[in-house]
Amino acid sequence: MSNVRLITCQGREIAPYLDDLARLRIDVFRDFPYLYDGDFEYESQYLKRYAECPDSLFVLALDGDRVVGAATGMPLADDVEEFRAPFERAGYDISRIFYYGESVLLGEYRGQGIGKAFMSEREAHAANKGFDIVAFCAVERPDDHPRRPANYQPLHGFWRSQGYRQVPELHTTFHWKDIDDDRETDKPMVFWLKELQE
Repeated sequence: MSNVRLITCQGREIAPYLDDLARLRIDVFRDFPYLYDGDFEYESQYLKRYAECPDSLFVLALDGDRVVGAATGMPLADDVEEFRAPFERAGYDISRIFYYGESVLLGEYRGQGIGKAFMSEREAHAANKGFDIVAFCAVERPDDHPRRPANYQPLHGFWRSQGYRQVPELHTTFHWKDIDDDRETDKPMVFWLKELQE
């Protein structure tokens, strides 16, 4: 991972890094498939819940003192309804699930194993806290989306290689404003799960 080092922090320790994550989310999620037209004020409010949750986790990638990537997670029971409700409807015990929020990394730092390290750190944290399942969701965009780059490679293969499986019956919607839109619209999101081994 060249000169990049990883650090982890939990609960209130996260607070000093919230602005860094807000900027990363706005930067990284602007690209396809999220196409997110981010707002710093909204981000700052949305991300506060991590610092308010004692079992939340930030895995930060730092190049010197600069935060160049971050992966987050918290108990699903403490997360927003859009993420909890599909599991509750399907009969899952959400107290047993650790939910990954975002995994964002600046482009020039990709391909160095940082994504795998993000996954590994979050899995270890979840297992240490006694969770049975780790989960995340990803936006679903059509193959013929007009903003899909010709060289776009979805991350499905990477996620499968790390032991995650897509569960299409677990889905939700989340709303945000696309970079080429003048209003927020609902986006379909599908969940991926991994059962942690004893």
